[in-house]
Amino acid sequence: MPPSSSAALAGDLDRASPPAPVARSSRPSRQSWSTVAPTTLVLALIAAILLVLVVSAATGPVAVSVDEAARIVIGHLVPGMPWMSDGSLSTLQDQAVWQFRLPRALLAGLAGAGLALAGAIMQVVVRNPLAEPYILGVSSGASVGAVLVIVSGGVALAGLTMSGAAFLGAVVACILVALLARRRGELSPTRMILAGVALGSLLSAVTSYLTITTDAQNVVSVMFFLLGSVSAATMSSLLIPTIALIIAGVAVFGLARQMNALLAGDESALAVGVRTTRLRALLLVIASLLTGAIVAVSGGIGFVGLVVPHVARILVGSEHRRMLPITVLAGMLFLMVADLLARTVAAPSEIPLGILTAFVGAPFFLWLMRRGGEKAGIDR
Repeated sequence: MPPSSSAALAGDLDRASPPAPVARSSRPSRQSWSTVAPTTLVLALIAAILLVLVVSAATGPVAVSVDEAARIVIGHLVPGMPWMSDGSLSTLQDQAVWQFRLPRALLAGLAGAGLALAGAIMQVVVRNPLAEPYILGVSSGASVGAVLVIVSGGVALAGLTMSGAAFLGAVVACILVALLARRRGELSPTRMILAGVALGSLLSAVTSYLTITTDAQNVVSVMFFLLGSVSAATMSSLLIPTIALIIAGVAVFGLARQMNALLAGDESALAVGVRTTRLRALLLVIASLLTGAIVAVSGGIGFVGLVVPHVARILVGSEHRRMLPITVLAGMLFLMVADLLARTVAAPSEIPLGILTAFVGAPFFLWLMRRGGEKAGIDR
């Protein structure tokens, strides 16, 4: 978010009521949004994710049909099945699906799920529906760490790989924001936004300086990281984001009731026994570490954490025990589809994910404001 919008966003926060729960609209065209059964929606999203996963595994320069891609994946997961090894599939097809296409589709899904969950958390922490993970400078911190490794020639920096340096940069940015946002021993949502915007701008300036002063051959790598890409995904690169997503998901789902109370305001939350400062700090750490783990392996991908939680609220409401699972699955599906488009729309060239999510996310968010703003918590 550009620094010029920080004052407006802070003022909007001071006037804002929480982005939920919102009364049902009297307009018939909007009432149908909230009638979607969460269980039915979960099953539909899972089916769509599996379909996109197989289609992604079948898409690429090496010709592989959807049926063959499914056979290859199942053959690796359940080895020894006779109909999976009938000799009709070549080694090249197997490698293309299992070693290249499947890992990047899975990493795109993990990144989308993690960024969407982090966005939902951040919108509770600052009680503002316009918040997203990158507003606190976490992505900028990760970018500085990764770019330092890239400009140093791609070698480990102080014993850290690019992913490790990016994660460390995200953690440092999180700590700095938390320290700057404390006021009389408490975390102020307004100060968190202002500190995040200011720190993010400073770290972005550092990244820009490193980019313009490095060798020309490093610039493309820097730009691809800053704009987001999962093209270098391997099975081993899935471990960190998977662990981060599982831990964050379990922790946040356990805090769902307290998050509901926090949305109603600090006074209301305190009245029901919620320690708002401790909860806000814990949620900030969870969101920042989750964002850092995702950015470390996929680069900077915007709009996922902003748009997807709004979609989930429109569909099932703002009760977090229902909304969070939908947010995770919808984020996974959204970025998997975006990655599939990123490598097919301009084939054989590839579009960075951050560009595509901005092209898709910005108009879609404007449509949400027009059609479902009240249920998404935008109209206040």
